[in-house]
This record gives sequence, C-alpha cells and structure tokens, in this order.
Amino acid sequence: MNLEDSEIMQRVQAGKVDLFDLLVRRYRSVLTNVAYSKLGDGTWAEDVVQETFLAAFAARATYNPQFAVRTWLWTILLNLCRRQWKRRESRPRERQWSISHEDDNGTYDEPVTHETALAQILRTERSAAVHQLLCRLPEARADALRLRFFGGLQFAEIALAMGSSIGAAKQRVKFGLAELAEQLRHTGGDFP
Repeated sequence: MNLEDSEIMQRVQAGKVDLFDLLVRRYRSVLTNVAYSKLGDGTWAEDVVQETFLAAFAARATYNPQFAVRTWLWTILLNLCRRQWKRRESRPRERQWSISHEDDNGTYDEPVTHETALAQILRTERSAAVHQLLCRLPEARADALRLRFFGGLQFAEIALAMGSSIGAAKQRVKFGLAELAEQLRHTGGDFP
C-alpha cells in the first residue's frame, strides 16, 4: 500500500488504526538515528522513538492534515529527547554506543555488513566523536544539524519541527557547521 502520510493519518483517525504501523515502519529508522545522535545511547534512543510513536498514536485525533505528519513526528521526538535527557541526566550511567538496531521480528533495519572487528570499532568511535562534537554546540544548532543531516529534513521542515522561521533554521545549520569546523580546527582535524 503506497499511501501518503497525511492520508494514512486521516484513515487512522477514521478508525483504521492498523495503518499506523505503516508510519512506524516508514520513520522508525531515521527517528532512531536522530535520537541516537542526540542522546548518545542506543537504548535511550529506542525508548524515545517508541514513546514518540505512542504519543503520536495517542494524539491521533488532534492531528491536523494541513501539516506534515513527518514534521509532527520530529517535533514530538525532539521534545521527548529533551525530557529523556533531563530525566537521565540525574542518573549517570555508562553509555552504550550500539551500531545497529533490531526490529520486532529480530531482523535489522539496515543491511548487515560483514565488517571486520576493527572497522566496527572505528565506526563506533566516529559515532561517539560526532555525538561529543554535537553536544558542545548550543542545543538548537545541534538539533538543527541532526534534523538536516541525520533526519534528512528540508529547512522548512526543520523550521516547523523546531518552531522557528526558515531563516532561523538555515542560520542554525550554518552556524552549527561553522562551530563544528572550528572545533575540528582546534583539534587538528582529529575527532576528540
């Protein structure tokens, strides 16, 4: 079934709740990537994505078809990431930098590659380093970068998800990239 997001939500609102699973399958992986980038923990990211879908489903009657479902989900995700971070901030724990995620059937969202152990370690270290760099930025700039590069959102979608103007979304991405470049210059181009 190849339905537009808004059409799926309208049918879900009309009682065909099983169609909501199409949205989950469509957005789970990319939402998880952004949540993981923001939280730095695979378990936290999975929890927040699950909470995002639960919140969206619970609020399905309030969805307005004039707005993109995609933007609605991103807004919910960012708000829940902030709450998750605040909740977990008071309970420090060792972060787990997982590489892949399993779906409910035990299969991987992303194709399984046959990497060497060294390649896996390097990829995990790079992911941790990117997370550390983004954590040094102001939250709005880091979130704008996450949405643009991990979520693949256009500037108009970033603006809607973050409650800002398109110009502000562009500025956040621009200045965020400039700050990342500056951080890398100070480290000699090496990740921290």
